[in-house]
This record gives sequence, C-alpha cells and structure tokens, in this order.
Amino acid sequence: MDNKQVIETLNDLIENCKDGEFGFTSSAEHARTGALKQTFLSRAQDCRQAAEELRVVVGQLGGRSTPDGGTLAGAAHRGWVAVKGTLAGYSDLNMLEEAERGEDKALERYRKALEEDLPADVRVVVQRQYEGAKRNHLQIRELRDAARRADNA
Repeated sequence: MDNKQVIETLNDLIENCKDGEFGFTSSAEHARTGALKQTFLSRAQDCRQAAEELRVVVGQLGGRSTPDGGTLAGAAHRGWVAVKGTLAGYSDLNMLEEAERGEDKALERYRKALEEDLPADVRVVVQRQYEGAKRNHLQIRELRDAARRADNA
C-alpha cells in the first residue's frame, strides 16, 4: 500500500473522529443528566484526541489531513440528532440510541481500515484507536440499556 492510500485511509478515520466529536458534543448539549452530559463530553474529547493523533501520522507520511468539518454523512447524523432530540423532548434514551448508531459506524470504518495493508507503525495506532472505539461503544450500549430499563420501570 503506497503512502497516498495510507493517507486517504487515515483521513477517512480523521473524518470519522470529527463526526464522533460533533455527534457527542451535540448529544451532550441535549442530555438531561449531568453524568450523561459528562460522558458525552468525555467521548467527544476522546474523538478529538484520536483525530489529532491521526493528523500527526498523516503529517509524518508527508500528507495533509482533512479539514475539521467532518463528513456529509456525519453532518446528516448530527442534524438527525437535533431533529430527533426536538421531537422526543431530548430524552437521554434517544440520545444514547443515536450515539450507539454513530459508534456502530465508527467501528465499521475502523474495521475497514484494519483490513487494509497498513504499515506496521500505522496499524498499531489504528488498532489502538479501534480498541478505544469498541470500549466507547460498549459504554454507550450499557448506558442505553440502563436508560431503557429505567424507562420501562
């Protein structure tokens, strides 16, 4: 795999991270509980740090990273969070369900990147971030399940 392809893959992951950051930040704005707001803000910070780490790797490879805007799909996702939140009265359960969908997409993009023939040093970074995304996904799923149980109680 040549550097150009590696840079394209990393830029896709940077966009993925920015989408996550914006999505979690948006969800934090609508969260009803302080604990959930803090969880969303922490996940947004994790996404921001992951994007920065990937930007450094892109620079080391001689490339340029993508702008901070995220993807069109991410913008639609963030817009949907806002619309769904408005329609549902910004329920924490709705925000968690949407956050989990976003994390599903993030995991899918990391898996796709890991299927590529990445240089060993780049693979280590992508694999570590993938493991972090899996932990985030699990945390969001557990919070969503707890919110569902609370709603059904």
